[in-house]
Amino acid sequence: MNDGLFSQFQLRSIRLRNRIAVSPMCQYSAVDGLANDWHFVHLGSRAVGGAGLVMVEASAVEERGRISHADLGIWKDEHIAPLQKIASFLKENGAIAGLQVAHAGRKASTEVPWRGGQPLNGRATAWQPVAPSAVAFTSDHAVPEELAVSEIHGIVSAFAAAAQRVASAGFEILEIHAAHGYLIHEFLSPLSNHRTDQYGGSFENRTRFAREAVAAVRSVWPDRLPLFMRISATDWMDGGWTVEDSVALARMVKPLGVDLIDCSSGGTSPLAQIKVGPGFQVPFAETVRRDAEIATGAVGLITDPAQADEIIKTGQADIVLLAREFLRDPYWPIHAAMTLGVDPNVPSQYVRAYVDAKGRGSR
Repeated sequence: MNDGLFSQFQLRSIRLRNRIAVSPMCQYSAVDGLANDWHFVHLGSRAVGGAGLVMVEASAVEERGRISHADLGIWKDEHIAPLQKIASFLKENGAIAGLQVAHAGRKASTEVPWRGGQPLNGRATAWQPVAPSAVAFTSDHAVPEELAVSEIHGIVSAFAAAAQRVASAGFEILEIHAAHGYLIHEFLSPLSNHRTDQYGGSFENRTRFAREAVAAVRSVWPDRLPLFMRISATDWMDGGWTVEDSVALARMVKPLGVDLIDCSSGGTSPLAQIKVGPGFQVPFAETVRRDAEIATGAVGLITDPAQADEIIKTGQADIVLLAREFLRDPYWPIHAAMTLGVDPNVPSQYVRAYVDAKGRGSR
């Protein structure tokens, strides 16, 4: 039993002021992978709004690992400085600064969502996606180039180099993106991994790339700082990745240095029938937490303060990650605290908006 949504949470040397995290959400607003004023304001406002952890969106560990041309990157040193500015502001305003490192695999080379999100096939701006197997995500997507073993090793090294840059930028939590049908998940799932070498076939082999990436990242990521891994706990497809597989993977990566499993789902197949509803992925976080004995994060249609508080109090997860709700309300933690009868963590500059003439709390 935990103390609730506004209790502190300790992982290694890092203490979150509450159990509320801003889930990494792609903004599709970068040029050459560089963070800019949009990212600074978007992320900074969530720290001002009271989140305990603010996670920067999926940042590509190599250029061909971007989902779109407008994704953030962490594949070169030039990406460090603008991210450093963001990390500094987040910490100055009481939030822990986190960043998610990623590789889009076969789902790379697409248009930004508000321009349709379609694959860039045949356009001058397109690039060649890569994957564990030459199996396209959909008939509209380019057939990816199957990675050679030497290339897999190169991408493992790219994850490690990215982690070093994240540390140099001053972030205190790093998350490895192994979900949503992107490269690491593509290796995990038998739906997308048809290899017959040491990276395909058996569960041991399909998890090899994930384990190697974790080990490489942990070898350079400071020991005092937490490491997260986001997974898709299930493919929602017969013959795909399962919750039981997720528990087994969590048991494997915990001794390698992963501190928390961020439990999402889906993304490998467009045919998946996902049973969406409030908190629909929370049972995955609860199962992995219980059966793998590791901290977990719950994400997915968590919108109500009482709902989020109950998830923490009943031990279904250790943190809650909000995505779209934070897009609607950057100050959700302040409003949630007031709803739950907890003193809101209001910045000094904003206090006058939350007290009446007699100094009492007011909406």
